[in-house]
Amino acid sequence: MRGDSVGRDGARRERAGGCRCFIIPPDVLLRLAADRRLSSRQRNDFANAAKLETQWRKVRSERSKLARLARASLPSGLAAAASVGLPNVAIFDCGHGTSLPGTQIEEPARSADGTVKRAFVETTAVAEFYQSLFKRNSLDNAGMTLISSVHYSVHYNNAFWSGSQMTYGDGDGKIFLDFTKSSDVIGHELTHGVTQFAAGLNYSGEAGGLNESMSDVFGSMFRQWRAGQDVAQADWLIGGDLIGPTAKERGFSCLRDLADPAAKHCLAPQPKKFSQYKPGMDPHESSGIPNLAFYKAAMAIGGKSWEKAGQVWYQALTGFRASPALKMGAFAKRTRAVAKTLFPGEPEVKAAIDAAWLEVGL
Repeated sequence: MRGDSVGRDGARRERAGGCRCFIIPPDVLLRLAADRRLSSRQRNDFANAAKLETQWRKVRSERSKLARLARASLPSGLAAAASVGLPNVAIFDCGHGTSLPGTQIEEPARSADGTVKRAFVETTAVAEFYQSLFKRNSLDNAGMTLISSVHYSVHYNNAFWSGSQMTYGDGDGKIFLDFTKSSDVIGHELTHGVTQFAAGLNYSGEAGGLNESMSDVFGSMFRQWRAGQDVAQADWLIGGDLIGPTAKERGFSCLRDLADPAAKHCLAPQPKKFSQYKPGMDPHESSGIPNLAFYKAAMAIGGKSWEKAGQVWYQALTGFRASPALKMGAFAKRTRAVAKTLFPGEPEVKAAIDAAWLEVGL
């Protein structure tokens, strides 16, 4: 563990509030809960996970409002604190119970428990990713401690950012594996924290789709960065490493695919055009539209996704005042303007981003 400031940082985050955002969408959980090909125990596990997600979703909006109010009250110097080393990373073990955060692991980097060690290593890497590539000091840009709880509940088929910490289930071993096994999932969920403290996007409407898309985009970017891949080498899948044997037998290879959101190999297929967006659409679904735009832009620009396309997306997310109800078209406009500002001598960057948004109808 890095340091001993968990209690202080945890209290500050509880005052700030936040949203509880899950990697597995509720419609997927409910679909699996009704799947008679699964055992009664498996169906019950999925039903319970869906109920938990539904209940926690009810408080997201108000917690996000509290986060924005608390953030606005911080002194500007604290809100933009300079990076000094990596933030503290603390790992807790729920022991298959549901009390959070659980029992703290003293030396997670040396743990014989693969789940504990992965949670520590990948969380630390996410902090390094944001600091080294985007000059961000932890999720809140003020050095907040990163807390993760593992072995949550029994056969729990999800992972979530609670507004103050990460929580990972072990999966059922059939449809989903241990949720710490997919680095892009860890990057995805922690990015919800960045969005919470930066743009404060609501978790509904077009803003909700953007919220989920930011996590998919930066989660995929993180996985590519960890592997040293350029845009052509990357597979652009979300959650590929947590797909279990039963799901693979049915032809599924991921949760989502940024390159082909509507593909049949996705457990949670998405629309590809803004014309397909409908009011009330779940954020996990509508996020496919901006996901595809980022993929198209990154592929057209080439190289490493975080070098140009990623820099534009990050500045568009964090370089403006909180925009809870931000529309997809407005975000697209931001990226066009930011591309011109960040890369004034490379008009092809803006052209690639403009063409990508036009291709999805924005």
